[in-house]
Amino acid sequence: MATVESHSSDSFLKILALDTSTEYCSVALFLNGEVISHEILAGQRHSELILPMVRQALGEAGLTLTQLDGIAFGVGPGSFTGLRIACGIAQGLAFGADLPVVGICTLEALAQEGGGGRIIAALDARMSQIYHAAYEKEAHGWQLIAEPALCSPEDAPLVPNGNWTGCGSGFDKYDQALRARYGGSVKRTISGLRPHARSIAQLAAPRFAMGGGIDPADAMPCYIRNKVALKEKER
Repeated sequence: MATVESHSSDSFLKILALDTSTEYCSVALFLNGEVISHEILAGQRHSELILPMVRQALGEAGLTLTQLDGIAFGVGPGSFTGLRIACGIAQGLAFGADLPVVGICTLEALAQEGGGGRIIAALDARMSQIYHAAYEKEAHGWQLIAEPALCSPEDAPLVPNGNWTGCGSGFDKYDQALRARYGGSVKRTISGLRPHARSIAQLAAPRFAMGGGIDPADAMPCYIRNKVALKEKER
């Protein structure tokens, strides 16, 4: 089922956004101030599902790729395979339609899903680690407080004392350890949040409006982690 949300800034842009960084697959269209989005629990079927979802969204809007202003995708961190799929699909579609692309950090997209204020975004990175970043919402957008990093919950980067909201699968899995790490600064957590194409579209809109799109040939995933599995002796 499609979700339609109103979004007022950069209202005359038409942007396609993709995210396959988690077990979910999502597609969104930013159209003249509204965001139309679709999401499905894909498991390992992202490559099978993403293009039909794109075609469905474009068909519902009565648009072709060449009528868009750009394509945005979740650049990472997240699932290695998922990040490659989103980047590759964005590149292929953008090359074919002669469009610029914008990569959006999945942790910033997660913060966007969490709302305003101060957000600690954490995604489960497996191997007892998380992908972590912290943001504060300001008038012009999200101010980065702690750079995206790979760490254990017990060693998560510290943030200024204050009223923080924690969200993402990292908090879903390691809530107790993260709350202990922040000593009461995390006042609440929001369970079940994940990066979503609708937030990627919203975050990409002002960047496209300022001419921030790049050539699709220059688009690359941001993995953060270079190692995907523990050796036997490290387990």
